[in-house]
Amino acid sequence: MKTSSMITVALAAGMLAAMPAGAQEKNAALPSLELPKAFLSKVPLPVSEADLPTVEAVEYFKVSAEALQLECPVFTAEGDLLFCEVFGGRVYRLTPDNELSTVLGKSELRPAGLAIHDGRVYMAELGDFSEHGSVVSMAPDGTDIKEIVPRSAGYLPDDLVFDDKGGFYFTDFKGGSSSPDGGVYYVGPEGGDPVSVLPNLKIANGIGLSPDGKTLWVTELAGGKLHRVSLADATTIAPFGALVTYTFTGAGPDSLRIDAEGNVYVAMYGQARVLVFNPLGLPIGQYLLPGRDEGHNLRSTSMAIRPGTDEMLILTNDWDQGEGSTIFAVKALAQDASGPGTRK
Repeated sequence: MKTSSMITVALAAGMLAAMPAGAQEKNAALPSLELPKAFLSKVPLPVSEADLPTVEAVEYFKVSAEALQLECPVFTAEGDLLFCEVFGGRVYRLTPDNELSTVLGKSELRPAGLAIHDGRVYMAELGDFSEHGSVVSMAPDGTDIKEIVPRSAGYLPDDLVFDDKGGFYFTDFKGGSSSPDGGVYYVGPEGGDPVSVLPNLKIANGIGLSPDGKTLWVTELAGGKLHRVSLADATTIAPFGALVTYTFTGAGPDSLRIDAEGNVYVAMYGQARVLVFNPLGLPIGQYLLPGRDEGHNLRSTSMAIRPGTDEMLILTNDWDQGEGSTIFAVKALAQDASGPGTRK
């Protein structure tokens, strides 16, 4: 039995043979487009980024043969890596010796971001993925879960970061490419209702603070943008302080992290790579994940730099391509930021 590709080739050959000789000559003389090998990748690099300094990550730890939606990486004071699996509601712990355990088993929470503050683990979770998510805190062993921003408040918290006062910013994951319904909100150290800081975003996603705590960085997933926001105070943008420093090509920007020198790392969801920006928001490099040209490990979601080092771990999964869920490793441009703005 002929395959569909064989039939297509046969039909094309038949049509060409049926052409008059003059038409065949004209067809052969038509301009043809021949793509360079790099453009034949499943996820070719945009021309504007193809010449950035580039390195490929190495495998660090195989989490599962299943395609788990890994997110939320954050290091504890003991050096353990906490991370989560969004759709099952699980939180995992990976020790420096690569021993994997479960902190929080399957739950109704849908974790997308973790932060550690005053000995407790804070979680931004997406709830019903539509209208009702929450921010909760829990003990390091996954017990004593307390609601901070309730689902009834009507937000979809996706990621969060603490400032040096003990308050935190979180992204609201609402909206779409034509619906700027998301934004960034702040909850003060005393709690209370979230205060809008950066509204009208198309699925606000990653968030971080510069080492001095004066600059807020935000990715807009459906809008494909990187925002750099200068703060006058915790909830006030400085005059002319909100800028879009970069517009992305292709699948959108996911979580971000910041190093001690203020460089910003953005995970590119669906592209198996991490882009690096300097403190002004200019692209200066990128990390690629193995197998991306063949369509593997594309769902790169987030990363974390191990405290006191420049070792950066990148989380991804292979979705329906058969290579499961993996953590990759690279060297960041600088060590983890120890300042209050990036305390995670």
